[in-house]
Parts: sequence; structure tokens; C-alpha cells
Amino acid sequence: MTVARSFSAGGAGRHAVVIGAGAVGSATAIEALRAGLRVTVVEPGEPGGPQATSYGNAGWLSSHSVVPPALPGAWRKVPGWLADPLGPLALRWRYLPRSLPWLLRYLASGWTEARVQRTADALRTLLADAPALHARLAAEAGVPQLIEQRGLLHAYRSREEFESDALGWRVRRRTGVQWDEWAGPELRQREPDLDARYTLGIFVPEAGHCRNPGAYVAALARHAMEAGAERVAARATGFRIEGGRLRAVQTEAGEIVCDAAAICAGARSGPLAALAGSPVPLESERGYHVVVEGAVVGPRTPTMVADGKLIAHWMDGGLRAAGQVEIGGLEAAPDWRRAEILHRHLQSMFPALADQPADSVVVKHWLGHRPSLPDGLPCIGAAAASADVVLAFGHGHVGLCGSARTGRLAAQLLAGTAPETALGPFDPGRFS
Repeated sequence: MTVARSFSAGGAGRHAVVIGAGAVGSATAIEALRAGLRVTVVEPGEPGGPQATSYGNAGWLSSHSVVPPALPGAWRKVPGWLADPLGPLALRWRYLPRSLPWLLRYLASGWTEARVQRTADALRTLLADAPALHARLAAEAGVPQLIEQRGLLHAYRSREEFESDALGWRVRRRTGVQWDEWAGPELRQREPDLDARYTLGIFVPEAGHCRNPGAYVAALARHAMEAGAERVAARATGFRIEGGRLRAVQTEAGEIVCDAAAICAGARSGPLAALAGSPVPLESERGYHVVVEGAVVGPRTPTMVADGKLIAHWMDGGLRAAGQVEIGGLEAAPDWRRAEILHRHLQSMFPALADQPADSVVVKHWLGHRPSLPDGLPCIGAAAASADVVLAFGHGHVGLCGSARTGRLAAQLLAGTAPETALGPFDPGRFS
């Protein structure tokens, strides 16, 4: 599909500024151009670069990832989160006073199964057809090979371990998610490199994955520029709003006069949202990854293991394991021991990895910031100070997956048209 066929010939009319060129921002810019808007993207860093959240994520387009992180009884785990700085979810003591209000809301959001179900029903509207939407965007951007839809696998050591996750799978089923079971010999046949302790696989065929999230986001941003968007390589600092109407976006490089703006700055969106009249409890869920270049064994299907709480699959650059949640803010230094834990888990999942000579592999580490709101839902909607400012951030663990639909919704709001999905659950005003 060529740019000429994909985008309207407008552009001289309504001018929208998209703040951020990550997965959500780039998708928003593309869809705003498709709607006939003139678009300027404000992004200080290189789109898709190592500083970007999507650069190092697990690459899952998990349309079934509708269960929020906090479930009933999660409060019982808080002492363990504080005591174990290297656990799957860790809280840094020094950051606790600042994160405590967010943590309390986080625990309350999953207090009952009914609350979890409401969150899942809402998230499903963003995620259900995500693999197909991303396949379309990737094809338009000239990188169709980066998106694959051949299912995702959850591996368990026993049926009892699977049944301990029964609430989550029960909630998923109610939203329409279906899956197949690979038990015993079938799992061994399909995943011969996986350690024998895993005896049950739950395969979700509708889901997909991205082979190189950083390159994919870079391609989307490039596609937006080739289709007519302009880029200002600066940081957005605020807004000029007069009489409830947006007049300009303020940046380090000066004002950009415009009619509308979308805040898609990921974990750094909070201060901008507050300046637009919508303070929200945004927090960074710090996540790590490890990539083993030169690995010769690994999963046939992108796989998440229940005992390690990590995802492993092949990327263009090697075998990647991603996971971990650390609440410690945007500025704290990385704790690379957490990435080393991922590496050890990866070797435990695929024992033959540990037998490879050390000089035959290169191991790389990375840290990124998931923009997370305590109820597990993003903000998608108008800011309180002006309906001309759209909030589109806070997707937590499903930012890449949810970006395609979110970009469409944000663009519709920028264009002043009715959104194709009900946005009530994502209203930024729910935190007021």
C-alpha cells in the first residue's frame, strides 16, 4: 500500500501536534495523517532508539493480556516485594514514600474478581484485533516481516500450577479468549528445547509478536514523516490554552501553533497531563531484558513461563528474555542483577544454553520504563483544561500491543470525530 493511497490529500486545515514518537505516538501520527490532519511530531530522542520503552520490550502482541497485574489478595505479597529486591516485582525502599499512593490504588483496583473483570472487558476492546492492526501498519511502513501471528505459549510445570492462575484464565475466557492445551508429549514435540519440568502448555493462537520492536517503531515514525508529518527534535514543556482552546504547544525550541495535541510521551507524560488540567497517578514499572546473541536453542513459539514470570522468544538480534517489575522511579540507576536473573532463568528454561561456550555468545542488558496507571487501564481522552488536548498513555504491560488501536482512537479525537470504541473506562477524569 503506497503513501498516496493510504493518506488523505488534506493537511492545510486542522493542525495536530503529537508529543512522543514511541509506539502510541507514531501510530497516532499515522492515523491523524490518514484522517487528513496536518501533523507535527515532537520527540527529542531517536524514534525506536534504546531510550524508548518499546525498544526492549518482550515484543508480544498478546491480545489476551487483559488481566491487570493486581489480583485479589495481592496485598499479602507486599512484604515480600519489599523484602526481596530481586523478586519478579520489587519495591525500592527509598522510593516507597513517593510510590505508596500509587501502590494503594494498584492493590484496590484488583480487590475483587468483579473489578478485574471490568478492567479485562475494557482492555479487550483495545487489544482483540491488535495483531491484524499491527500487520497492516507494518506492511504500510515497509516492514511486514517484523509482525508475525502464530500464537503465544504459556508454560506451566504442572496442572496445579496452571490452576493457581485459574482466575486470570476464567476472566480471559469471559472476554472471548480461546486457547489450546499442549500436555506432556505434545508439549515436548512442539517445544523440544524447553526444560522437561514444564508439562503443560496453554497456547493462544489469536496472538502475535514483533520480531524487533525498536526497528518497528522506528519504521512507523519514518513512515509518518514520509507521509507528510514534520518532526521537531525537542522536548515538549507545556501548552498555551486560552478560553479553553489550545493555541500552541510549548517546546524547548519554541511554540508550535496548533489546533490540537496528543500527549503520547509514555512514562514522562504525567507532568504534561497535569499542565493540561488532568493530573493522573502515572508511575514507571521498570522492566529489564537480556538478549543472548549467538544462542542456538530456544522456543519454537514465543513463550512465557509461570515460574519465572518472564517471556522468551527470538528477536532479529538474538534470543530475548524480558520481564521483571521494579518500582523505583525514572531516575534511579539500573540494578543489572535483575537482568542477570533473567539470563539465569533463560538458561534454566533451555538448559542447552548453559552448555554453549562462553565465547560463542554475547549477552546484552537493557532497562526501560513502562508507563503504568494503578488500575491497569491507560488514559485515552480529553484533558480537563481543553478538549483540544488528548491524553493517550499509561498502557503498562500492553503498550506495544495496544498502540495500534489507541493511535486510531487518539486520531479520531484529534480530528473531532466520534471514537470507534467507547472510551468511558479510559477517561482521564476517573482519577479526579
